[in-house]
Amino acid sequence: MDATFLDGKAGWWFVLLLTAVGTYFWRALGVLISGHINQESEIFRWLSAVTYAMVAALTFRLILLPVGLLSQIPLYYRIFAAVVGMAIMLSKPGRLVPALLVGSGLMVVYGIFQ
Repeated sequence: MDATFLDGKAGWWFVLLLTAVGTYFWRALGVLISGHINQESEIFRWLSAVTYAMVAALTFRLILLPVGLLSQIPLYYRIFAAVVGMAIMLSKPGRLVPALLVGSGLMVVYGIFQ
């Protein structure tokens, strides 16, 4: 197959079809075997622990070593916003959205009054 095959619209539609088949094949296979997987197994508990550890590490990196506009906000204020958000989240179960809104709002307030 040479590059002239992709010159026309039919060639690109064929490539799109192949990528869709490749993607949906693996999704369908996942759906078929998902009923046979024990979510309480050791491997899934390990994967869950690794996932939480990665999220925590990325959050700490974002607070302590930010890039872009966030790096212009002083460290003490980033820690303050994180602590306030954490306190709201831990005050009652299921308060993740208010915690995120308050933490983000504190950053906006700093940006406005800077």
